[in-house]
Order: sequence, then C-alpha cells, then structure tokens
Amino acid sequence: MSETHTTARATGQAQASRLARLRLSSLGAVIMLIIQFILGIIYNLYGTAPTSTKSVGLFSSPDLALHVILGILLFVAALGQLIRAIPVRHALSIWMSAVGLLSILGAGFAGLGFAGSGASSASLGMSLAFAVALACYVVLVFALPSSASASASAASSAGSTT
Repeated sequence: MSETHTTARATGQAQASRLARLRLSSLGAVIMLIIQFILGIIYNLYGTAPTSTKSVGLFSSPDLALHVILGILLFVAALGQLIRAIPVRHALSIWMSAVGLLSILGAGFAGLGFAGSGASSASLGMSLAFAVALACYVVLVFALPSSASASASAASSAGSTT
C-alpha cells in the first residue's frame, strides 16, 4: 500500500472518529435538555410563579436553582460542541451546533425575562427555544455515525484500497 493511501485512510479514520465523538456529545446535549425540561416543568407545577410586580430569585428554590445551573452547563456544552464541530468541517454539524447554541442562549434569556416578569411570552420563548435546540441535537444523533459504524466504514475503506 502506498504512503498516500495510508495517509488518506488515517485521515478518514480520524474524521470518522471526530464525527462519532460529536454524535456522543450531541446525545449528551439531548439528555441534558430533557433533564432541563423536566426541572422546568417541576418548577412550573410546584414553584412560585413570578408576577409583573414580583420577580423570583433564580436560586429561590432547589429545583429552580438546578434548572439555572443546568442551563449554564448546557450553554458550556453547546459552546464546546460548536468549537469541536468547526475543525471537523462537517457542514451539518457546524450548522446544527450553531443553531443549538443560539437556541440555548435564547431559552436562557427568555428564562431571565420570565423570572423577572412572569410574562407568558417569555415562557413560550423558553419552550420554543428548547424545542429548536432539542431538534438540532437529535438530528446530529441520527445523522452522525456511531463509533461502531465509523470503525466499520474505516475498515471497509481500508480493505477496498488494498
């Protein structure tokens, strides 16, 4: 096998491995978003809703505090996902990661607005932004190769070049 084929195969394997890691981090984001949604619903059902005259503190209850902390962690995870997606140069990963990050930011700002005023529009904004972020990361979970399929495709491409 020539050196060119060996280098191309190694590059292909590295690319497949990076895409598989992006898939796993997308799955992590999906799980975090679902937990975030559950915490938000718990607060919505059992917490004290803010009003136009009385805001609530972001750490006024344990479930709201966990919701806020997880939101910050989601932002960090989404930023890391985008930073990892850019060098891979996979267009779908870059776009979905960017839209997911923007949606998480939008949900966070809507949440701050809701905690301050209790506005229904802010609650709707959180819900819609959550749905968009979830859709972005679910697309990546299904579109990107798993580690097993990445290894299989790298092995089959190695076998076809010999």
